[in-house]
Amino acid sequence: MSEEKDVREAERQEPQEPKKEKKQKKAKRSKLLYPANKKGKHVMHFLNFLRFLFYPIHFLVYPYKLYGHKKVGLGAYIYVGNHYCNWDIFYPARTTGEGVHFLMKESLLHVPFVGYFARHVGAIPAMRNGRDMRTVMDAIKVLQNGEKVSMFPEGTRNKEGDGETFLPFHGGAAFLAIKTRTPVIPFVICNRPRVFHMTHVVFGEPMELSEYYDRKLTQADFDEADEKLKNRLYELRAEHREMLASKKRRKKSK
Repeated sequence: MSEEKDVREAERQEPQEPKKEKKQKKAKRSKLLYPANKKGKHVMHFLNFLRFLFYPIHFLVYPYKLYGHKKVGLGAYIYVGNHYCNWDIFYPARTTGEGVHFLMKESLLHVPFVGYFARHVGAIPAMRNGRDMRTVMDAIKVLQNGEKVSMFPEGTRNKEGDGETFLPFHGGAAFLAIKTRTPVIPFVICNRPRVFHMTHVVFGEPMELSEYYDRKLTQADFDEADEKLKNRLYELRAEHREMLASKKRRKKSK
């Protein structure tokens, strides 16, 4: 009994977080769940406003061309791609008229201006290692609600060398896909975006990791599935470059 009293006493003496700070922290959270309209679309009106506002600017400064699976249907999907710059979030958003929840470093949600926009488009705060349980649970809720999630498993922008090699992938994408049985849309930014230079972005067909469903999985299984996603990005880039090279060869032969 004395031990229970000591615990209760310690809890009472522990400094309580002021109500004002609690409210401020609560305000920093994004709105996560968006209901489907009569057409079955999960619409983010604020994201549509940003599309209207920033798409022309983005294309003017960093011109790009999309290839492959450019029209993604309604419902839950997980976009998985490589990452070079902050504008990269617009590429998945280009493939759908629905809302897209982006996994974003938690610290950015507290940055003035950037945080405001991020919270109002349902950004999911993520820890750098991608293993934060709150991040995982938020993403699962969104996917189970039939909405889309986009993530960059590298965890940060790839600033190394010529960017040919991806940064190490953090786990998480495969776990979410398997746990919620959601198809993955792999996409690869084939060349580092440069001001006024064309960027090529390739979207692959949806991948369902169904071979991992209804199994008792180990961490090694999830790592293997994440490796498959990463390898698919390399494959998409190689296939695209071969396609461009083939076009050049045909032009020269004429």
